[in-house]
Amino acid sequence: MELTAALLDLCKSSARPIIAIDGPAGAGKTTLADHLRASLSLKYKCTILHMDDLYNGWDHAFDHHLNDALIGACEAHQKSQKFSLSRYNWSRGEYGAVEEVPQSELLILEGVGSMQSAIRPFLSASIWIDIEAETGLARVLLRDGEAISPQMQGWLISQEQHFRENDSQNAADFVLSN
Repeated sequence: MELTAALLDLCKSSARPIIAIDGPAGAGKTTLADHLRASLSLKYKCTILHMDDLYNGWDHAFDHHLNDALIGACEAHQKSQKFSLSRYNWSRGEYGAVEEVPQSELLILEGVGSMQSAIRPFLSASIWIDIEAETGLARVLLRDGEAISPQMQGWLISQEQHFRENDSQNAADFVLSN
């Protein structure tokens, strides 16, 4: 069974499905999220929520801000309620103004930490994309520039700790290799 068909089948179990796509930096999570939105939009109005917009910078990415935002978004989505988020502005190093998130029938959570244990009960399906750390780092630096290399070295440690604490890969419904 192809991934899209399997996800459609899993989404039938919820009136307001949520799919999470997690895995190390540079694995292709955003690309997959965009592909799934295009494929699944034939059946659902989809919104993608990117973890990069929710992290509290490099050093506090996995703090209560991310957890609270994800729980709030999942609860509101499943209740068909509007919700708003403050997106992190990486160039300013602070959260921006609160913005309303477009309502949809299917919410796709994309990024490192999108499958954390606190929100798993909300998820209709979860996908882990695996990649070697060196390959993922090279992709990120090619995409975002060598200037973030020092931050990425710390990020690799933080994401690995987060994955261990949340047993992320083992909790996934689907594991893809890149």
